[in-house]
Amino acid sequence: MPRRAVLSYVMVLVAACGKGKDADVAAMQERGQMVMGVDQYTSAHVFEDLPDGGRIILDRERAADTSGVATIRQHMRDIATAFRAGDFTKPFQVHAQVVPGTAVMSAKREEISYQVIDRPRGGEVRLRTISPTAVAAIHEFLAFQRTGHHAAGHEHTPN
Repeated sequence: MPRRAVLSYVMVLVAACGKGKDADVAAMQERGQMVMGVDQYTSAHVFEDLPDGGRIILDRERAADTSGVATIRQHMRDIATAFRAGDFTKPFQVHAQVVPGTAVMSAKREEISYQVIDRPRGGEVRLRTISPTAVAAIHEFLAFQRTGHHAAGHEHTPN
């Protein structure tokens, strides 16, 4: 096969792979909107590892979107309640797969606390534990979420 033909073939394959990934992300964002109740493209996630667990933040772009902010706050309350019970159905629904770390988090649910914190543009769930096994599972869960949502691992604080 001539070099030019090989290069064209590779470019077509790369473009097709990129479109597949874009379609996967778009499908995940659509499922996320159904599960969370807010547009994923006008909201920002942060999944932060902390020494005793971590935190999940979801904020709207604009605080003036009071309906979206209220929806996020309710979603954070819902997931905290579900996670406390060892129910990780919502992350499964968003990602269409079992989310890493959730089996251990479910098994260790009595050792993990979930605190909901309202924020000006949304909400936060703070996950805490003294179990090293549970901390590792929380970090695995948060790492998967960061990758899946193309999200930050820490909150940006303006100077």
